[in-house]
Amino acid sequence: MKTVKKTSIFPASKKKVFSRLLKLKTLQYVAYPYATFTPMHGTDCMSWEVGSISRFKFRLFGIIPFGIHTIHVIRFGLDDGIYTHEGNEHVPIWNHEIILEELPGNRCRYTDKVDIDAGWKTIFIWLWAKCFYDHRQRKWIKMLRGKI
Repeated sequence: MKTVKKTSIFPASKKKVFSRLLKLKTLQYVAYPYATFTPMHGTDCMSWEVGSISRFKFRLFGIIPFGIHTIHVIRFGLDDGIYTHEGNEHVPIWNHEIILEELPGNRCRYTDKVDIDAGWKTIFIWLWAKCFYDHRQRKWIKMLRGKI
C-alpha cells in the first residue's frame, strides 16, 4: 500500500469548500481531464451521505475505460471531514480522506490523503495519483477564485 498526501491553502472558508464538496459537478470539474466520472444511474442529481454507495463509469484522461469506480461514503461532515472507501477492478483499494481546517482571512487548509493498493500496479497508480491530486487542488483554487 502507498499513500498520496497533498495539502493546499484554499481562498475560501471551510464552509464554502464543504458546500462545493456536496456537488458531483465539483468532482467532475476538478478531476477533468485526468479522469471522468459518469454516474451509472444516469443522473447528476445525487447526494453524498454516510452509508451511500455510488458507482461511476471511470475513464482515464476522459477516453480510456478504467472500469466501474465505486465510492462508499464512511464519513461526510463539515466538522468530521470526509472519508470514503473507493475502488474498481484495477485498483481495489483507494481510501480517500479529505481534511478541512478553517484558517483566518476567509481561507482553509485542504488536504487529500489517499491510501492506494493495486497489487503490482500500485507504484504506477500512485505516480498517476500524485499528479492527479496536484491537478485537482490547482483546479479547486481556480474554481474558488471564480476563474472558471
